[in-house]
Amino acid sequence: MCVLKPLGYPKMAMPEVPLKLIQSADEMRAACRHARADQHRLGFVPTMGALHEGHLSLVRAARGQCDVVAASIFVNPTQFGPNEDFTRYPRNLEQDRKLLEAERVDLLFAPSLEEMYSPGAAAFVEVKELSEKLCGRSRPGHFRGVTTVVAKLFNIVLPSVAYFGQKDAAQAAIIRQMARDLNFDVEIVVCPIVRESDGLALSSRNAYLSPADRKQASVLYRALSRIQFVADQGERSSAKLIEAGKSVLREEPAVRLDYLEIVHPDTLQPVSEIAGSALVAVAALVGNTRLIDNIVLRGTSQPSRF
Repeated sequence: MCVLKPLGYPKMAMPEVPLKLIQSADEMRAACRHARADQHRLGFVPTMGALHEGHLSLVRAARGQCDVVAASIFVNPTQFGPNEDFTRYPRNLEQDRKLLEAERVDLLFAPSLEEMYSPGAAAFVEVKELSEKLCGRSRPGHFRGVTTVVAKLFNIVLPSVAYFGQKDAAQAAIIRQMARDLNFDVEIVVCPIVRESDGLALSSRNAYLSPADRKQASVLYRALSRIQFVADQGERSSAKLIEAGKSVLREEPAVRLDYLEIVHPDTLQPVSEIAGSALVAVAALVGNTRLIDNIVLRGTSQPSRF
């Protein structure tokens, strides 16, 4: 699993300038090409807005490792299903802009729908097999929408390094595969999950949760923690570990489980025994809100750092 790490390149001094908000793809591409002149390293954080500390942790990682930092805010319709929350997904560009400016982001790309998808657009990017696993099973077409928009953003921003969150572990695995297969000249860095005090992974969709839902939502991390505990006691059977997690999830019968699986972190194929690293991924409906979370188990008794 790719994690935050020193990249081994010296940073070059860049003068601080106010954040520049750009809505044109051509203008963004030109600004990014200019920013990468003289061997400057450009870090990129793609988002759908509704920013929280999880997003900002990615920005800080980019700021610490790169000379120039770019971010994008675009609620991508092609990764939402027909009955999902595209129209009500939280949007507050001005608030998000202020947060990014406070973190010293240099360039913010916030295109319109028409700028990203011209009329009659018919080309898509899809990573076969991987895109049909985990969330891909219950959200058909979701990962095709993700890889298409990320490929478009990579072509516009031309980043040296792109930063993603471990919370979306399947997405990160799929984007790594896409970048390799399509020869994108970009390093993919995956940063740790940022959590609330009770363990709930930060997500823009947490804003949908009612007080009762919010209390119930903590069961996801409790289930993952139980799996971690049982694994640390030496259990290596995935079936037994999954049952340990499900026993905790049953404490909140109103939480409707989509999946709880243990898979290889790169191939997303189920594993029957924990040998090397293994991804424990969960998705569930809490009220009407779909939440995901995960941890990484190691093939030793050492607990995961995610």
